[in-house]
Amino acid sequence: MDKLKLFSLFVVLIFDQFCEGKVMMEYIGATGVPVKFESVPINDGIHFHFILSFAIDADSSGNYQNGNFSPYWVETLTPSAVAAVKSRHPNVKAMASLSGWSLGDKVLHWYEPKNRELWISNAVTSLKTIAENYHLDGMDIDYERFVKGSSSSFAYCIGELITRLKKQGVISVATIAPFYSTAAPYYVELFKGYGGVIDYVNHQFYTDRVKTPRGYLEAFKLRANQFDKEKLLPSYEINGRGIQGDAFFDALKMLEANGLDVNGVMIFSADDSASNGFYFERKSQAFLLNSTSL
Repeated sequence: MDKLKLFSLFVVLIFDQFCEGKVMMEYIGATGVPVKFESVPINDGIHFHFILSFAIDADSSGNYQNGNFSPYWVETLTPSAVAAVKSRHPNVKAMASLSGWSLGDKVLHWYEPKNRELWISNAVTSLKTIAENYHLDGMDIDYERFVKGSSSSFAYCIGELITRLKKQGVISVATIAPFYSTAAPYYVELFKGYGGVIDYVNHQFYTDRVKTPRGYLEAFKLRANQFDKEKLLPSYEINGRGIQGDAFFDALKMLEANGLDVNGVMIFSADDSASNGFYFERKSQAFLLNSTSL
């Protein structure tokens, strides 16, 4: 290992020792907007995870590729841009989110692989290449539509994929992003079998159709029972669905008042945040660090 890599590892270890332990998750690059990492405000006292959106098991026409993933995030999020933001901020990690809702006009779904082991092998190989090219630290699982009866293949294939990527040292962090009631059962099965290799649950609470702090609390309690409440992160969609505005921070306060620790926040997405000066990123990080400053 060269001196630069040793120094970088040393800096990361020192940061991890003194960091507050809170995490900020930010999806980026999914909408076609030429967003850049350096535009996003990053508090160096917090773990900040950029989730590049998306790596997809399909060609550009939407034809599935049997586990051979390709990156489809915006071109501004280059490998050198990832390396640069991680160099400037030792608290930053970069991840790739798998699948998402669609590729162009093609709505994506989890399909039943004809050969599960071959799918896993292809996925490990292709994602290892993407991780090495883009200096990635982790993977996020964001399949949102499922063919009926495919829950067992999803849990096994994705669980084994995460396990093998971690064992090979390709990634150090893995997250899952359950989606309302239509996808949640598939993720519950995945978490039951492979929860030990899943670090965070980025549940998309904005799809739970709750618009008040009290409703958000009840939705969080439900998901906390399905998953691990210590790994479960509240989430917010910029100019989108679900709870909006400062009511989100009222919901975070209500969670804490009811004994539910807020260990992090997930926001979708940086692409839409420039228009409001990244207000929710700033305030979320301030909240997590128990600061009133924005």
